[in-house]
Amino acid sequence: MIAKLENHNHSISLLTDLYQLTMAYGYWNANMHDKESVFHMYYRTVPFKGRFCIACGLEDLIAFIDRFTFDQSDQDYLASLRGSDQNPLFTESFIRNLGDLKIDCDIDAVPEGTPIFPNEPIVRVQGSIIQCQLLESVILNIINFQTLIATKAVRICHAAQGDEVLEFGLRRAQGLDGALSASRAAYIGGCMGTSNVLAGKMFGIPVKGTMAHSWIMAFEDELEAFKQYAEIMPNNCVFLVDTYSTLSGVSNAIRVGKQLKEKGYQLAGIRLDSGDLAYLSIEARKLLDKAGFKDTLIVVSNELDESLIQSLKIQKAKIDTWGVGTKLVTSYDQPALNGVYKLSAIRDQKANWNYKIKISDQKAKVTTPGVLQVRRYYNQERYLADMIYNVEDKIKDKCQMIDPHDSTRRRNFDGNDEFRDLLVPVYQKGEKIYQSPVISKIRSYAKTQVNHFHPTIRRLVNPHHFPVGEEQSLNHSKRQLIIQARQSH
Repeated sequence: MIAKLENHNHSISLLTDLYQLTMAYGYWNANMHDKESVFHMYYRTVPFKGRFCIACGLEDLIAFIDRFTFDQSDQDYLASLRGSDQNPLFTESFIRNLGDLKIDCDIDAVPEGTPIFPNEPIVRVQGSIIQCQLLESVILNIINFQTLIATKAVRICHAAQGDEVLEFGLRRAQGLDGALSASRAAYIGGCMGTSNVLAGKMFGIPVKGTMAHSWIMAFEDELEAFKQYAEIMPNNCVFLVDTYSTLSGVSNAIRVGKQLKEKGYQLAGIRLDSGDLAYLSIEARKLLDKAGFKDTLIVVSNELDESLIQSLKIQKAKIDTWGVGTKLVTSYDQPALNGVYKLSAIRDQKANWNYKIKISDQKAKVTTPGVLQVRRYYNQERYLADMIYNVEDKIKDKCQMIDPHDSTRRRNFDGNDEFRDLLVPVYQKGEKIYQSPVISKIRSYAKTQVNHFHPTIRRLVNPHHFPVGEEQSLNHSKRQLIIQARQSH
């Protein structure tokens, strides 16, 4: 994790794609590297057939920007790169310029934990085009992944209907950073804790865990394994009961649980990791209750996701805690968020904005011009609609929103509607003015924000539509630019 990497002896600014540097070199040689520009990061389609995502990753993005520099070793490496003719790819003067480069952009972003919809800017970067360009890859890397995992966690926790969900994904995560990023994002998305001890230390996430099958297998029999563990760690007894025969394992756990009671401790739980989780949890609950262990929790794991959890809930499974690993931290059913970073405006020589648009035969890939902001309307009970607008248009409270996919669908705001703008200042002229909340507050904020949407928008299958549109003048400007672009090309 960028935010917590300590004692590294080199910069991390080369965490970028080569084309960002070749384009930067092109801007510099064309003497347009200082042109003021605006870029937006947003995603195109909602993952998991859902309705929204949870913005996540801003804290790590800030940490990267705070450390942004091309140190001498970076410069030496860039000097070693060669083009197809075996001559240096970059000139010495350009590389020296990179060494002197400091980020002095205005950067606005949606706070972590905020629900966001397709095509709404999550990060807006305004500054010299060379700086904006060099930030693209890392913005996409950090925000795409953590937003994806936080969104998956929200869905899983929703399926669990208030039960405790724990993130157990370390062993299946994509590398060290993937594991740490996933633990952080999963906690923000609603998980109660993690098995990842380093993530617990770094981010203040509660850590959970007791034993694996190897502990039981290391002893002559299961009962002895439970007894030894209870003797050593009586205050952390959640016994894994499926090594040999699950219900026999529950009976052995009960025997040791009675011994714990005599010593003033309790059998905290049992864990099921295989088999028919609905049937086994129901039968295990009967055995535990009959033996007087009504407060002993039943924890389950084994390739869980929101669909399986929802199914087990329908089957009335007696499960208290869900340990979710692989399918959470890898976002198993959709392993990438399709976030993009696009240029939307450049200042001309007269200091006027020249709005830019990319058109495509695919409607989803048409970009939105301007210096964009998102306005979220609400009443005392619910969020009502989101309107994307150009801050340069200086819109009034009384305005009209148009659906970009269906211009006949419009919504009027009469000036009495309550609203807030989602993008908040993070850097102004390179000076950081935003302080990231502690992770527990981000997590609470995310839960509160999600609950402000109508329940039908939050449901897992066929969620209801939430109105998102473009302010009227922005929509008009966009359509005019599309027409101009098609006529001139």
